[in-house]
Amino acid sequence: MTTNAFELDVTAIREDARKEMTRGALTSGNTAEVDRLIDVLNQVVATEMVCVMRYTQNAIAASGIDRAQVAAEFTEHANEEMQHGLRAAERVSQLGGKPDFDPATLVQRAHTQYAAPDDTDIRTMLEENLVAERIVITTYQEIVRWIGDADPTTRRLIEDILAEEEDHADDLNDLLGN
Repeated sequence: MTTNAFELDVTAIREDARKEMTRGALTSGNTAEVDRLIDVLNQVVATEMVCVMRYTQNAIAASGIDRAQVAAEFTEHANEEMQHGLRAAERVSQLGGKPDFDPATLVQRAHTQYAAPDDTDIRTMLEENLVAERIVITTYQEIVRWIGDADPTTRRLIEDILAEEEDHADDLNDLLGN
């Protein structure tokens, strides 16, 4: 009977830890293409910041009989999107990159679009935000698959954000009565 025993070369790990100290949290166990991963994470930062702006604008502009409930939901989502962006930016920094919050390029780098509605119709706002959440869900699923086992920390981060984005889509779908 063959056993698959777990073994570590602790001496080699210790030597590598000392030799590569200037890389901070980035160790040789992270096999991701780090520069590309930083670029993708900065796209996530841009996407989340665009979502913050859209939800905030919608919370302020919404009108109608259900305004209070929907505006509160939009505000809650905006706050959560801000946290998503900050978490992705922190990971960029941990990987040795610079988080990119440049307002001049946010919309170009974002996966979703920012468009202030022509009117303050709550249903239109809910539908457009649901479309944006669905775009984010699909792109974040692709990012998780792309990362695979190369960087478990970043994969878990995106998976955590993805779960909240799915909750947002579910909330919006409920408000639409679907």
